[in-house]
Amino acid sequence: MVFSLFGKRGTDSEAEKENESAGESSTSEALTEKRGFFDRMKQAVTRTRDSFTESIGSVLALTREIDETSLTELETVLLAADIGSATARTIIENLRQRGLRQGIEGGEELKRLLKIELKQVLDGVATVDAVPAAPPEVVMMVGVNGTGKTTTTGKLAAYYRGQDRTVLLCAADTFRAAAIEQLEVWAARSETPMIKTKTGGDPSAALYDACTAAKARGTGVLIVDTAGRLHTKTDLMKELDKMRRTAERLVPGAPHQTLLVMDATTGQNGLQQARLFTEAARVTGIVLTKLDGTAKGGIVLAIATELGLPVKFVGVGEKMEDILPFDSTAFVESMVR
Repeated sequence: MVFSLFGKRGTDSEAEKENESAGESSTSEALTEKRGFFDRMKQAVTRTRDSFTESIGSVLALTREIDETSLTELETVLLAADIGSATARTIIENLRQRGLRQGIEGGEELKRLLKIELKQVLDGVATVDAVPAAPPEVVMMVGVNGTGKTTTTGKLAAYYRGQDRTVLLCAADTFRAAAIEQLEVWAARSETPMIKTKTGGDPSAALYDACTAAKARGTGVLIVDTAGRLHTKTDLMKELDKMRRTAERLVPGAPHQTLLVMDATTGQNGLQQARLFTEAARVTGIVLTKLDGTAKGGIVLAIATELGLPVKFVGVGEKMEDILPFDSTAFVESMVR
């Protein structure tokens, strides 16, 4: 009996050690993955951070105390980063009130409070994606030509497949020359099946076929690449609305996400296009491409304030894996150093 007890105790102890080891390994992997994600975000906003940090440094070098002059100069820095006038005014006013109540002790304290303000702006529009009662989850990609919409559609397919989800692509951009062929290339790269029609065909018909196929196959995610002609063409907006209604008729609650693809390098100039698409297509989130190619990454905050929409993904390069789910903490920590 004693031996049996000692034996059992020894076995339990070994099991506990194995469990602890497995837990530590899992935690280590999670931390490594998080570190890798943070590093990629940090690299993506290098140009914005370098410009932003240098400008803030210039402001703080002029005075040891945070006063009205330094706050006014900080507002100019925020505007230069394309954060937008409305967002900049709100942030500066909040910092001013904080300074009046408690004071702001030096540059490091100002940076800490600035990070809090920036994160609050982003978290204020954060949303949870709709989860369909039954597959597929329908994701519509909208935006003008030249923003990287079709490329982003392909990258997103690879991202979801990397999350162990089954994916089907729908080539519903039937108006732009070579759009279908371009998406075919991305489908082949990510080993994702695709539904298409002929160039110049009815995009809603392609979507109908894709929804039917996705339901029959039990596909987890259906990603739809839509037309992206100039936003001034009212027929495009009508076509997007028709597609939305087609998806809704075939799949309850669809489209579950409508992602507007915006080019970060266009900055404030892209917001007017975004407003029109938001109204016509019922956009639920933004994919911001070419974030690594601009020193004005503050457009992320302008989007949050002026469009009331969250950035869901960011494009950070040309490779298939160069798309990241947006994280407000990683973005703010990467931007303000």
